[in-house]
Amino acid sequence: MTNLLPEMAEIWQQTLNWKPTVQQQRQFQRLYELILEGNRQLNLTRITDPQEFWEKHLWDSLRGIAPLLSANFSPASPTLIDIGTGAGFPGVPVAITLPNCTITLVDSTRKKITFLDNILTELALTNAKTLVSRAEEIGQHSQHRLAYDIALIRAVGAASVCAEYTLPLLKQGGLAIIYRGNWTEDETTVLEKAVSELGGVIELIEKFTTPLSDSIRHCLYVRKVANTPANFPRAVGVPSQKPL
Repeated sequence: MTNLLPEMAEIWQQTLNWKPTVQQQRQFQRLYELILEGNRQLNLTRITDPQEFWEKHLWDSLRGIAPLLSANFSPASPTLIDIGTGAGFPGVPVAITLPNCTITLVDSTRKKITFLDNILTELALTNAKTLVSRAEEIGQHSQHRLAYDIALIRAVGAASVCAEYTLPLLKQGGLAIIYRGNWTEDETTVLEKAVSELGGVIELIEKFTTPLSDSIRHCLYVRKVANTPANFPRAVGVPSQKPL
């Protein structure tokens, strides 16, 4: 018996002013099945119930990129990077939803990346590719530094660490989207100081609740407005041990 994901067309429409096509709904369903299969070997996620998976993995992933779902987003075919993608969130739902984008899914665990390669093949997602690496390494690599319009980072360390991982990768004017659960004013103060050192400004801190369980979430949108100094990101392990 196959676990069927709920369609939730009305909630998609109400909350994101967007809803998946039949093809995208199929890809979401297949993604869910592949994650359930992969979970047996890889311990990818604790979230396996169809409703919970829909809310905490699909909806939550796309809520962060809500600004990009409006048709007038520029650039029309943005380059994205998902840092610490893990089981592919938010990157894989984003690749399904934004066929015009190109997205690089980065994780330091080779097994997870091998699993994601299989998912991308199964879902025929030609606009996504994978990379086994760490954010500190690619941030100092000429192929990736200053290369992306948007950097996504979900469930990875303190927000100031997320900023240090993402801002070096962004083009001037690019946007880092940091996914969070709870968030406080004190954290905003710490983040403001960190992003100013990294050439960014906090453009928006958006608080919302998830549509099924009413859980509180925040998305932090950090715009790159100046050059990130060459010494950032610092060496592997340093940002998390000594956050800005």
